[in-house]
Amino acid sequence: MARRRTKKRTHTGARNGPSGSNVAVDRSPKSMVVRMGAGEVGPSISQLVRDVRAMMEPGTAARLKERKANRLRDYITMAGPLHVSHLLLFSRSTSGNTNLRIALTPRGPTLHFRVENYSLCKDVVKSIKHPKGGKKEFLTPPLLVMNNFVSSQPTQDSSSSKPKSNGIPKHLETLTTSIFQSLFPPISPQTTPLSSIRRVLLLNRELPSPKSADPDSMETETGTYTINLRHYAITTRSTGLSRSIRRLKAAEKLVTSREKRRKGVPNLGRLEDVADYILDPSAAASGYTSASETDIETDAEVEVLEPATKKVLSGAQRRKISQQNGNGSNGGPSGGRSAEKRAVKLVELGPRMRLRMLKVEEGVCSGKVMWHEFLHKTKEEERALEQLWEARRKEKEDRRRKQKEDVERKRREREARKKRTDGDGDENMEDGDADEDEDEYERQEWDSEGLEGDAEMLLNEEKYEDDEWGNEIAAG
Repeated sequence: MARRRTKKRTHTGARNGPSGSNVAVDRSPKSMVVRMGAGEVGPSISQLVRDVRAMMEPGTAARLKERKANRLRDYITMAGPLHVSHLLLFSRSTSGNTNLRIALTPRGPTLHFRVENYSLCKDVVKSIKHPKGGKKEFLTPPLLVMNNFVSSQPTQDSSSSKPKSNGIPKHLETLTTSIFQSLFPPISPQTTPLSSIRRVLLLNRELPSPKSADPDSMETETGTYTINLRHYAITTRSTGLSRSIRRLKAAEKLVTSREKRRKGVPNLGRLEDVADYILDPSAAASGYTSASETDIETDAEVEVLEPATKKVLSGAQRRKISQQNGNGSNGGPSGGRSAEKRAVKLVELGPRMRLRMLKVEEGVCSGKVMWHEFLHKTKEEERALEQLWEARRKEKEDRRRKQKEDVERKRREREARKKRTDGDGDENMEDGDADEDEDEYERQEWDSEGLEGDAEMLLNEEKYEDDEWGNEIAAG
């Protein structure tokens, strides 16, 4: 008998993803970059949303399609089943300001920013002489670098009843830092391979500066929390080699590869020997063309191990290598691999944004305002608001408890009614008597006209008073 075909492409157990209750859920951060209002935000904000999605890859919904009818509640509802941990909501106000909200699901908090300035990726690429292109950089999350997020400036005396005007409090600075850190998966220096770090996301906070020396003045500090966002690609290059040798090494890779592009291969047809290309008679005693060609414009120089291909070994080969390692003949912990000095350079990818924090809310785009840039409250006002929110929280808990009790009570009544109906049906089937069927029909307290209980009695009394029964008997 022929073996039955097992569908593996579109059914349970397919190759495109594991299934079942024993499958471990990926707990890495996932985000959704949404433009609220869809077409109402304009083409520039729509392009900025696409650029931010590319920056947040691979842990984001890159092909999300919004509609004008979608509301915030729709995205919050779908965040749970899709394991979305962060919502980045772009919108435009009636006054023309571009706003960004970063919310943690399902319970908040939410950071509200105003996008004061921004540059799209296409504008950044046009301003760079040698832009970086390719898709390999976006296969892994970027390295997050944060600067000046926790200020070292002294805070105002907590016993003072005057409104605070010295910026965001210390605990909210820590909260903001943790929210941005949770956007991407953590990196372990011991286990994370260097080849997986291809991009850098730089967040630099502009520290407020004093405006006046008067301590009682409301303009002692700017009271703003501004963040500059930059997005870079990491490029590396070997140092200590002349340009001619670097071009020969690059040409060797092009020749051995399957690519048809031969633009980087140097033309040696007019030279008698390769040494004529490497050495220059007018150069110094070192033999290189010039000192300027060996100097590479870099941001830093690091030493890394030379890349080596891994070979699949048999059991006997592994045992032989382990014996050699035991004798100490492998040349060190790197297995004979030498260190190579490489230059590191950052190439900007975009987008650029200058974010100014306006307020911090406790919930997902709702709830108690934990901090506001323009509204400052005294200790008494804060205590009054705290009592108000505590009363609202208790009322909400009471409503939820009452709803839960009502649902449980209705469920018990439904089960009891079902059991009673099932028991009466079993007795009717056992007796098989027509009189008991009529009694059962009367026990349900429903009449032929759809009335029940006292309503039927009132209707009969009205008919007796109007002498309708007599008319019906006389007509019969």
